[in-house]
Amino acid sequence: MRAEHPPAEQAIELAGCRIPYRLRRSPRRRTIALLIDDRGLQVAAPLRAPQDAIDALLREHARWVIRKFGDWQRKRPLPRSWIAGEQVMLRGNALTLELRAGVPRARQDGDRLLVGAAPDAAAIEASVHRWIKDEAIRHFTDRCRDYSTQLGLPEPAVRLSNARTRWGSCHASGRIRMNWRLIQLPEAWIDYVAAHEVAHLRQMNHSPAFWQTVATLVPDHRELRAALRREAHRYLLP
Repeated sequence: MRAEHPPAEQAIELAGCRIPYRLRRSPRRRTIALLIDDRGLQVAAPLRAPQDAIDALLREHARWVIRKFGDWQRKRPLPRSWIAGEQVMLRGNALTLELRAGVPRARQDGDRLLVGAAPDAAAIEASVHRWIKDEAIRHFTDRCRDYSTQLGLPEPAVRLSNARTRWGSCHASGRIRMNWRLIQLPEAWIDYVAAHEVAHLRQMNHSPAFWQTVATLVPDHRELRAALRREAHRYLLP
């Protein structure tokens, strides 16, 4: 089977708006699909789908594409310069980035995040991301353990994910994956995602019984879910 093609940068004009998108062709696909994720608009298409068919689908759904693309532009994180004074979020609280010589690994000191002075912005960014992921796996593991204990379930194996469109997932084997970026959001929102995934260990579906299980762990889960969908972009690193 031929390999999936790497995404190609494309653009189309819809109602006077120039909309850039990434076109990914795959021999496994049978239909054309549109997706907005944290990188913008993506079009997934069969290997031999004609460009005219792709353009026609984009024009057919122009109102949706323009609206969703506008939402993405408003919500996407601003580029970081990775200099002293930048703000980094941890569990909904802002930490101020401080560069300090002799700091081997990033660490929190009150409302500051201390990072060793580095030769370039990429090295500083990598150090911050390592610290965030370390904090994430510790916190997520603790919360999932607490919720599984409340349900009388074995402690799940928790791993980090880099998913573009999902905060968490649960496998029938008992393995939970949570998006590392989630650690930047308010703690109550993290709790909702952890409870949601742990509840799947009892109900591998979204039935009324599943939501009742979530409610036993997080009674205000509906409000937290709505806030997560509406406001999460305000806390996230690019």
